[in-house]
Amino acid sequence: MQAVTITQITPPELESLIEGSLRKILALQPTKEHKEEDHLMTIKEAGEFLNLSVPTIYSYVQNSKIPVSKGAKRLYFSKRELLDWIKQGRRKTLSEIAHEAEQYLTKKKGGNNG
Repeated sequence: MQAVTITQITPPELESLIEGSLRKILALQPTKEHKEEDHLMTIKEAGEFLNLSVPTIYSYVQNSKIPVSKGAKRLYFSKRELLDWIKQGRRKTLSEIAHEAEQYLTKKKGGNNG
């Protein structure tokens, strides 16, 4: 096999080589979905993750305030479910509330004209 120098490669061939190399590199990179694999935690780990005491976690479980799974007489907490649970409790800023109110009034006005 004869060695090829960079000057012997045409621009379309070079572009094709670079694109192929980039595809290989990207294929080896972990995807976002892969990075966000779910992780099950014990009650102690969940308490540390949420910065809550174990008795508080037990109270939340008893009152069905927190997502939990039971297995073999133990409680397990999904990290992804806990993150979703935290996000559900997010309070809107005043500017977000004002923006939503403005959108609602705009839709309401538009609906009356039609």
